[in-house]
This record gives sequence, structure tokens and C-alpha cells, in this order.
Amino acid sequence: MTATSIWRLSVCSLVSMWILNPRRSNAENFALVDSVIHLNELEVSANKHPIATVQKLSGKELQSFSATSIADALKYFAGVQIKDFGGLGGLKTINVRSLGAQHVGVYVDGIRITNAQNGTVDLGKFSLSTLESVSLYNANKLDVCQSASEYASGATVYLRTKKPLRDSLSVMARYASFHTYSGRINAQINRNGWAAFIDGEYVNSSADYKFRYKSEYEDTIGIRRNSDIEYGRIEGALYKKGFSSHIYCYLSERGCPGGIVRRLSDKYTNVGREWDKDCFIQASYNGRFGKKTQFKANAKYSFEYLRYCTDYPDNQNTAKVNNHYRQHDAYIAFSTAYTLNSILSVNLGYDVRTSWLYADIKKFQPIRRLDEKGVVAVNTTFHSVRAVGSLLYQHYKDYTTLEVGAAHPLNRFTPSVSLSYSLRNFTFKGWYKNIFRVPTLNDLYYTQAGNRNLKPEYTKQLDLGVEYFLNVAHWHASMQVDIYQNRIENRIVCLPLKGTYTWSMMNYGETFCRGLNANLSCRYSIGLLNLSVLGSFTWQRDLNRTDSNDTDTYNMPICYSPAISFGITGIVAWKNYSITISDLHVGKRIWSYADPDDILKPYNNVDAKLSADIGKFVASFEINDLFDVQYEHIPRYPMPGRNFRLSLTFSI
Repeated sequence: MTATSIWRLSVCSLVSMWILNPRRSNAENFALVDSVIHLNELEVSANKHPIATVQKLSGKELQSFSATSIADALKYFAGVQIKDFGGLGGLKTINVRSLGAQHVGVYVDGIRITNAQNGTVDLGKFSLSTLESVSLYNANKLDVCQSASEYASGATVYLRTKKPLRDSLSVMARYASFHTYSGRINAQINRNGWAAFIDGEYVNSSADYKFRYKSEYEDTIGIRRNSDIEYGRIEGALYKKGFSSHIYCYLSERGCPGGIVRRLSDKYTNVGREWDKDCFIQASYNGRFGKKTQFKANAKYSFEYLRYCTDYPDNQNTAKVNNHYRQHDAYIAFSTAYTLNSILSVNLGYDVRTSWLYADIKKFQPIRRLDEKGVVAVNTTFHSVRAVGSLLYQHYKDYTTLEVGAAHPLNRFTPSVSLSYSLRNFTFKGWYKNIFRVPTLNDLYYTQAGNRNLKPEYTKQLDLGVEYFLNVAHWHASMQVDIYQNRIENRIVCLPLKGTYTWSMMNYGETFCRGLNANLSCRYSIGLLNLSVLGSFTWQRDLNRTDSNDTDTYNMPICYSPAISFGITGIVAWKNYSITISDLHVGKRIWSYADPDDILKPYNNVDAKLSADIGKFVASFEINDLFDVQYEHIPRYPMPGRNFRLSLTFSI
């Protein structure tokens, strides 16, 4: 730096300090020239157009939704169907573009949540309170140093935890409808490059909500029984530079209310109970070898315990059940990315996972599954064109002492390719992906129903889309439209092959789906006023193509798949106050081929949320299902009607 440059910099510094604080004396200003000024940490991110189809909620917008679980937030994404068995303790799973819950991978900080037993993740067990963002990717995320597992799903949900920026402590208390009480405490620390948090939550609810029941015999108001839940959740994380770790533990006891069958006056009430213990610990490290090579290492161990017990003392025809299931899962992964030049880079990854399942049910023996995955991906960028191609290898082998023996080992290669072109504010993209999901341990070995000769479900996906971004003065807007086609072969279903009371797993079915997804995001900011409008729209035609000779089912819509669904959310924030109103519409859905009249009726669900940040206190009031619409995600499992939540948080 030349002497002239130094002189100019000094003059500019003095002038700026005088402008910022004109009351300072000249002596004070000169004294500050050589001092160190500490600035608050600021995170800057660029809006890079992703090559994959992605939907994301983050920051204040995520917290503005009237939502407590991951499922509540994801239901506003295009192409998503949430299966909810009702109430706070009901199982909640996600289905993306009618692929099925087993084809959706859920990741916490880049490491997958797994369940080798049934292949699904209960989204109701994960809270939004510790999250910075929730993202849904169709096809692959295509980041640097992705693990091989991240290429192995038809769609992926990424949960990113919030990294603490300063020391803080917050305590939340909440009261909600149906005798629901909850409390949460969160502590964060950021010292000497280390950041950590611990978050604990307790919830107790009787969930005895009212619902309206209409049948051929009666039209009356009932009360949901045996749907109570009590759970505790504690999780923590530790970060430093490229290192991150996460620990999670969830314990619960809940009732299993079952479906509303026939009349409300039926003698026997479902008395099933369920106990859960889900824990995992994981760690990840990102580093570099020189300037051109990056690497990432992941490790995880998880344990899941499930006890299911049911007894009908007044009904001697029903057997007593008291089953215990235990799963252990260990996982390690390593991936590396090498940048050859400004145009070409290569990503390599290898994962290995081993899972054990123990159960005390009749004729069941412990099962161990070895799961290995390897991937090579090539990423090329030339001016405004980006292309990514990948080849994934998967190997599965099971070990068991069952008399029938283990299923045959499975080895498969599956490709995918993505392409995008950016022109000014537009990005045009397209991708193709061939993937499969391996039969779960329940599918293969469950007593009486399992079939060890099952083939994997193959999924072929094709997508064409366009994105538009606009940043003008106080406006920021984006729009994304995708048309897609999915074909699933060898659907794994459970059918009564050996009589009404004996069911078996088998490959039966082919489905063909065409659809359109659209997303709109518009934000306006001026002064202390912020306005946001978020919208999503889905149209899809998901058809049964199994047997062309079966005129009753061929080309009929797949059960639980609506043709049209959409959501719109408006957020108005001024100073420390905000109001959010959301409307979600789901069209009619067929749920049985036995009777054309067996449909789930369309519904609109309107939620509202008011929040205020006053000093060290944050208060919020939520009303869900504002117009008390009676609806179901699953037939005979009624959802709660109008309900409210009142929350108060104190932070220091």
C-alpha cells in the first residue's frame, strides 16, 4: 500500500468517526485511529440458483408458521402429502409426489435418520425449536462432498440446526387445547470458536378432542379416547469450524386410539399403548487437503426401542399383545471432492451401515443388515450451463438364523443426471433419476406376513422446471414451476393371499404419475414493515397401471393421492409484532377400490398466529383450524377441529 493510500484511508477513517459521533473531541478521534474495533458477527450468503428442485423455509418465516413439528411445516410444500393419524401423538409421515414414505430420506445436519424395521420416519418426534431451516429436495441436493446415502432417495428432507451466535438462555411455557401442557428450556453458548446448545422439552396431553361422526346409522358428536401422550425430548449440539456433532433422545408413552369403526356405541374401546425410546449421537467433520481437495467424514450410532401392548379384558376373542422391538444402527461415511479446474470437479463417497433388529414375537430371530453404498459424481460448469451426472452402487446383505434363511444379497447400480441453464433472472433445469428402495426388515421377515423373495421397488423420475428471481428496491420475488413424471415398478404391498386372516407381502403393482408443482415467494420490506406471501400448488394424476385386464382398478387414481392441493400464507410484521394466516386446501382422495363412494372429502384448513416480542418476552397465540372443519387424512381417524395454543418465552 502506498503512502498516499495510507493517508487517504486515515482521513476517511477520521471523517467517518466524526460523522458517527460529532461530539467527540479531536484528541479522542486521533486516539481511536490505532485502536481495535470489534464488530458483531455477520453471516453473508449468496443466492445461488440450485440445480435441483428445492423448497425451503428458514429463519423468521419458519417460526412464523403455526407449527410445532416438522410435519406441520412440510405440509405447505408443493407435492407433499402428510399422513397423520390424528392428535398430538398420532404417527406423521411424509409422501412426496406419491413415491411413498419409504422413498423419502430425512437428514439432520447431513446425516440420515434411519429405521431398518419399517423404513419410515415419524416426523412428529422432531421439533422446530432447534432448527434454522427445513428444506425439501427432489432428486439430489448436489452439494460438495455429499455422502453416498444422499443420492439414494427419491426425495430428501434436510433439517439444519441453528448454530449459536452468542450466549443465551430461554424458557418457554405453553398451554393448548385438549388439556395440553408443555415446557421447553434452551441454553446456548459461543466461546473461543466453540458453539453449543442444549434444548429440552416436556409435553403432556390427554388429546380428548371432540369430533363429528356420520354413518349410515347415526350422526353424533364423539370424543377421541385413548389418544393421550406424554413425552420428553432432549438434544444438544457442539460446533467448531468444520466439526459438528448432535445428540438426541426422545422418550414417550402414548395411547393408540385406533379407527372409528361402525357406531360410537360399540362395546369395545381400543386400549393399545405404546412406549418409545429413540436416541442417537452423530458427528461430522469437514476439512481440506490443499486448495483443490475437500473431504467430509460422518459417523452415527442410534438406538430405538418400541413396546406395544394391548389387552381387551372384556373381549375374550381378542388376543393379548405385549411385543418389544429393539434396533441398533451404526454408520460411518467418507466423501471427497476434487476440483480439477474452474469447469470440472469430481465427488466420491462411500458409506457403510449395519443394523440389528431384535423382537420377542413368536418365531422371530434377530436380524442384522449390512448396507454399503458408493457413488461417483461429476460436476461441470461452463458459463451459464451446469451439468451433474452420478452413478450410485448399493449392496445389501442380511444375516439371520431363521429356518427360512435370509433374503438373497442385493447389488444394484443406479444413475442420475441433472442439467441447468441460467439466463438473466431465469434458470431452466431438468433431471432424470433412477433409484430403488430395498424391502424393509418387516417386509422380508415379519412373522407370517414377511416374504424373503421380495424384489426392490424401482422408481424412475423425470423433471423439467424453470425458476425466476427478482430483486428490485424493496421487493424480492421468486417463482418455480416444475412438471414431472414418476413410474414405480414392483410396488411392495400387503395382500390376503392365504385367507382373510393371513396376509403376505408381495411385489404387486405399477403406478404412473404425471404432475405439476408451482411455488411463489414474494417479500416486501420498507422501514419497519415486512410483508411476505408464500404459495404452493400441486396438480398430479397418479394412476394404477398394474393389470390392464382389471377394469375396476386399472387407470384408477392411487389411494390417498389428491389431484389438486394448494397452500397460501401471508405474513405481516411491523417492529416486534407479526401476524400469520395460512390456508391449506387438499382435494378429494379415493381410499378404497371396493366402493367408488369411498372417498375422503376435500377440506380447507385455516390457521392464524399472532406474536409479539416485548423486551425479554415473546408471546404468541395460535388458532388452528379456525373454521372448525372436520376432516381426515386417514379414514376413520378424525383430526382435531378448532384448537388453540398460547405460548410465553422468556430469554436472557
